[in-house]
Amino acid sequence: MRSRWRDRVRSRWRGPIGTWPAVGLTVAVLVAANLLLHHWTGPLRLVAAVAVSALLLGVLRWAGGTLADAGLAPGTLARGARWALVLIGLVGLVYAAGALLPDTRPLFEDRRYDGMTGGELVGRVLVVVPVGTVLVEEIAFRGVLYGLVRRARGTVWATTVSSLLFGLWHVLPSLHLATAKPALTTVLGDSALGAVLAVTGAVLFTAAAGVLFCELRRRSGSLLPPMGLHWAVNALGYIAGFLLR
Repeated sequence: MRSRWRDRVRSRWRGPIGTWPAVGLTVAVLVAANLLLHHWTGPLRLVAAVAVSALLLGVLRWAGGTLADAGLAPGTLARGARWALVLIGLVGLVYAAGALLPDTRPLFEDRRYDGMTGGELVGRVLVVVPVGTVLVEEIAFRGVLYGLVRRARGTVWATTVSSLLFGLWHVLPSLHLATAKPALTTVLGDSALGAVLAVTGAVLFTAAAGVLFCELRRRSGSLLPPMGLHWAVNALGYIAGFLLR
């Protein structure tokens, strides 16, 4: 009986390419996308993010996967949306408490907010973050990559591979982190070593966050909870930083 079940799974996943070639192709697309999205801004970045997301879903389909394997099955969306709303609310409460407490308020300071207008903030919160960041990263790491590796090796391998690559994805965006945040500059200094430490910390932190996102994906069966949490952490962080300039 177990043999018949494995045969059904293999049959379901029998596509023009195998699972591991699909994983390799996914990683190659992500390497190119990371370089492009880091340098592109404005509408070009948004269009590229949507195109990369569609391309990765195409790779999953090419390998025999489905929307369910990406956490996007229609039957899971309502449950996933409820999880996402709860998570957004929790992040909002934590950020509000952190912004109001004098000891934690400096953590929200960021020189990248200098000169930002209210219109730019709205654009980041409602367009740039959900489309240019959350959509492409969640489909890539908790959707396609997680789904492919989980089929081949199980949840632990899927979580490990997805989270490690998610951490490495943040190397380029973290290159100037030590000088952008005054709280980090005070600790790490404005030096090459400080920059290396900041990047290393960012990679480790985002890899750990990736584990949490994968667990949300597993428990809910949907991609919407990690999407909601990811958006809340980034977008509400922008709002808090903007208001506390």
